[in-house]
Amino acid sequence: MKRWRSRVTVEGLDRAPHRAFMRAMGLDDEAIARPMIGVVSMKGEQTPCNMTHDFQVAAAKEGIATAGGTPREFTTVSVSDGISMNHEGMKFSLFSRELIADSIEAVVHGLAYDGLIGFGGCDKTLPGVMMGMVRCNVPSIFIYGGSALPGRFAGRTLTVLDSYEAVGGYMTGEVDKATLEGIERTCLPTIGACAGQFTANTMAMVSEAMGLTIPNVSMIPGIYPERAHVARGAGRLVMQMLERGGPTPREIVTRSSLENGAAIVAATGGSTNAALHLPAIANEAGIAFTMDDVGKVFARTPLIGNLRPGGKYTAKDVYDIGGTAVVIRALVESGHIDGSCLTVTGRTLTEEYGSANAPDGEIIFSPSKPIMPDGGVAVLKGNLCPDGAVIKVAGLKSLVFEGAARVFEDEESCVEAVRNRSYAAGEVLVIRNEGPAGGPGMREMLGVTALIYGQGMGEKVALITDGRFSGATRGMCIGYVSPESFVGGPLALVHDGDRIRIDAAARCMDLLVDERELAERRRAWRPRPPRHRAGALAKYAKLVGQAPGGAVTHDGAAEWPWFDESPHR
Repeated sequence: MKRWRSRVTVEGLDRAPHRAFMRAMGLDDEAIARPMIGVVSMKGEQTPCNMTHDFQVAAAKEGIATAGGTPREFTTVSVSDGISMNHEGMKFSLFSRELIADSIEAVVHGLAYDGLIGFGGCDKTLPGVMMGMVRCNVPSIFIYGGSALPGRFAGRTLTVLDSYEAVGGYMTGEVDKATLEGIERTCLPTIGACAGQFTANTMAMVSEAMGLTIPNVSMIPGIYPERAHVARGAGRLVMQMLERGGPTPREIVTRSSLENGAAIVAATGGSTNAALHLPAIANEAGIAFTMDDVGKVFARTPLIGNLRPGGKYTAKDVYDIGGTAVVIRALVESGHIDGSCLTVTGRTLTEEYGSANAPDGEIIFSPSKPIMPDGGVAVLKGNLCPDGAVIKVAGLKSLVFEGAARVFEDEESCVEAVRNRSYAAGEVLVIRNEGPAGGPGMREMLGVTALIYGQGMGEKVALITDGRFSGATRGMCIGYVSPESFVGGPLALVHDGDRIRIDAAARCMDLLVDERELAERRRAWRPRPPRHRAGALAKYAKLVGQAPGGAVTHDGAAEWPWFDESPHR
């Protein structure tokens, strides 16, 4: 008879109190004797992104129970990127990714669960759950809760990005109050994550390309009952994985699967945040996979997804033509994704996706006739970002920009200038002190970038920051500049009026200042005092690393007594 991890909590005379706690939860002898499977989600009322989890969690638990397991439901935190945007609350967004992974580790190891099904919805919840899965390394399946349906107003298809940009349009008089209110009320008509190829849908596709989820699940809209069937099947599958001893997350997450994840980001013009999350997931597996590695994959992968914000279509449109499977099959056949990589089913990507629909040529293009020959996202290098920076190039009319710097010491001061329209075409807006440690928390800048775009200045100015961007950001916007200014990175040395040149085609960004002058400024530079001296953000600032390694807070490949053993022993 197999001895599962959870037996340490239930077997033996001295475990009578433990069993008493379980009986108090309604478990009988039969339930206590079965493997214990954690089911984690973020269901609650923090954001519409996670409100699809409830019925899917119930279905997953049903699947586990019918397959001979005892499901153990728990929840973890979620910080809505939308509601925390453009104020101090955004500092907790990236931090919440670490909290999610940490909390999953605490529950799965603390209660000795045998397996895990993890749901994600809002942006940071997806990588957070995947990181927790890889860290714990028990048989696990990730499930995305699904996106919202797109909205409709005045004959236009909308996502929530339209409401952000309409605010900028209202400021310039291009959008009237009735239109702004109409967009606000119609752009997000259902629960679910944002409908465009923003961070949630990007990381959902990544979970498929990496093999960590049920094949072809990510583009099913969040409100569709089809998702209950998927979740129920996941419950049965995790029990099969437990019975045969895998594959476990660290058997699935390899350098090749990480490259597959990067490829699907580039191919679909996905979120720049993936350049941060992929190294973080790699760190959990003990694999050195940095922003540089992500950038190399971006550079060799064609853009084939005509998806918002750089393109025209939404997740629902991808679902209608056959789902993420269309993208993965095309990239496997073109050699841009390694089809030999494993999935949670125990079968390879080629085996799971080989019979998918061919690209339709409008929503998803063929790799042989791409929208762009290289990816929709690029990693830049240069004397202003020696360790890297990231830009979404999908949809840009020009890949080159040069202008005079206008320096802001934080996001708020730049937002004020943009709201007052006290900036000019041709300027390079620089927002510094917003990095992982300096922010702390590396805030997203969708509020200011959407205002700029809505004011009709999206490609007439550039914006550079050591903070992050939302997956919905578009325009000449470069983020994740490393090293960050707080630790003395070159961004800290920029003065108003300095010339900055961005050449996304050549993958470079440089401060056009004499090296002797920069050396003088470097000698004069002094670090800023920490912004937070107590509380969670103070702890985070002391632990967090730089963006190229994923802005992680621990050295990867955490070990546990069962680390090198079968999940049953």
